Amino acid sequence: MTRPVAGRDNVLVAVLALAGIVVSLQQTIVIPLVPLFPRLLDASAADATWVVTATLLAAAVATPVVGRLADMVGKRRMLLFCLMVLVVGSTISALSSTLVPLVVGRSLQGLAAGVVPLGISLMRDQLPASRLGSATALMSASLGVGGALGLPLSALLAQVADWHVLFWAAGGLGLVTAVLVVTLVPESPQRAGGRFDLLGAVALSVALICLLLAVSKGGGWGWASPTTLSLFAVAVVALLGWGLWELRTPHPLVDLRISRRRQVLLTNAASAVFGFSMFAMSLVFPQLLQLPAETGYGLGQSIVVAGLILAPGGLCMMAMSPVSARISAASGPRTTLMVGAAVVAAGYLLGAAFHSAVWHLLLSSVVISSGVGLAYGAMPSLVMAAVPVTQTAAANSLNNLMRAIGTSTASAVTGVLLARITVSTGGSAVPTEAAFVLAMLLGSATALVALVITGFIPRRPEATPPAAAPADEAPADALVRGVVRTAGAAVPDAVVSVVGHGGVLLGRSRSGPDGTYAVPAAEPGASQLLVVQRDGLSHAEHLTGAGPHHRDVQLHPADRPERTDGPAVTPVMPFAEALSANGRHRG
Repeated sequence: MTRPVAGRDNVLVAVLALAGIVVSLQQTIVIPLVPLFPRLLDASAADATWVVTATLLAAAVATPVVGRLADMVGKRRMLLFCLMVLVVGSTISALSSTLVPLVVGRSLQGLAAGVVPLGISLMRDQLPASRLGSATALMSASLGVGGALGLPLSALLAQVADWHVLFWAAGGLGLVTAVLVVTLVPESPQRAGGRFDLLGAVALSVALICLLLAVSKGGGWGWASPTTLSLFAVAVVALLGWGLWELRTPHPLVDLRISRRRQVLLTNAASAVFGFSMFAMSLVFPQLLQLPAETGYGLGQSIVVAGLILAPGGLCMMAMSPVSARISAASGPRTTLMVGAAVVAAGYLLGAAFHSAVWHLLLSSVVISSGVGLAYGAMPSLVMAAVPVTQTAAANSLNNLMRAIGTSTASAVTGVLLARITVSTGGSAVPTEAAFVLAMLLGSATALVALVITGFIPRRPEATPPAAAPADEAPADALVRGVVRTAGAAVPDAVVSVVGHGGVLLGRSRSGPDGTYAVPAAEPGASQLLVVQRDGLSHAEHLTGAGPHHRDVQLHPADRPERTDGPAVTPVMPFAEALSANGRHRG
């Protein structure tokens, strides 16, 4: 089987990146309307903020759940589910004229937040290694691109048309993207198997909802209020209980044994801190641009102009995607993430020092966005290098969730900072210049913290060959399964490969502690050859029939192939010769 031509790969990347942009657009389309919602919806200002908060909470809950389901039932299938939920949520929002149905619609839109990690996971399964770095960088940058372009577009559309048009447009884009996915994106053959961890999903959802609700609403309710403190307490208890459950259940929502690997753990920690740093710009720069010039430091721009000034930053994120891939290919994604964090820190320092003219903030935002583009392309690469391919979607979703927690915390902390350090202008309290400078210095400092954390990530990823799952957890569509033994004893950590027509490697796995193995299908095709190797011992045999196959293998020092069930084994060449002749991998 030959690798799809470059044209098909380019189409796949373009469609998935479009899906990421469409989903990120819906996060920003309501920003110009937030000050107007109390009048438009006949609601209080505090209640109107639920239009934003509901989306945040739904996204946090959905991201890890969708990631796990994607590994189990198919990434393309869950991608389409997310897009269709986005369309339904947009339609409900477009038909709304009161607060409650709009909050329901926005919640459904938030459930689509898993599209970006799903797209990255599909790329890992479908693209050759030579294309994966630049493709994942572009997919990650789609978050920033959609956010940067969404603000000026939605502000402009809201001024010239009815606000409901924003949601009709979002739904239409979602529907078009779903059609493109159905037509042009193939399903991944990778499956993790197992059962869905409902209890773990509920516990994590409770923890995330309480945590993010306290963070986002604590400023209004009071950080020391009983409601806020109770939410934080419930979040801690639920998170601890969830962690203990995940370590005990055989089918975890998030495999914490893998997530606590040094490379994954530190990458997720750096992602959370970096998410804080990145989002500070989105809160500080628009306000500084729109403050009246009478303050002495405000630039007196409209929201449309402010959005247009920040839009080039989104384009810079996309432009930095191939640069991020090249640095990662030459020096590793760890280096790329460190460079990105350093660039972001420099961009904030530039803004803190120079912010008296529009072009100052334009330059600062371009520098910051360029650093974000570099870093966001490296994070998925670091995670995917340290997790089995059958857990790609869940691992990327967790990383995406950590970034979301960072941005939510940035929103709360920066909001408090700008609300507390104020001066009275024209009868209204507005943030002082010192508050904006302090917020930018905080953004620079958190970027440097992310750089330091990244410095502790191992230069070489931990070995992550996909270990065979227990019989009740192995993928139901495994090509071959069985037990590897030698001299009657189980053989753990044996490499088991399945080769098809033309030497295509259809799947590879490793035997577990009890010698059991199950090889999932990484490529479509008919199985022709089974090859097993461990510590210099090897076994190879032909596979005939439609499958799936069951083969219990005995490894012998003399390389004599033997099988404990089925017809007699046809002698074949030893392992090294078998793979050199028949084991060529696609791409």
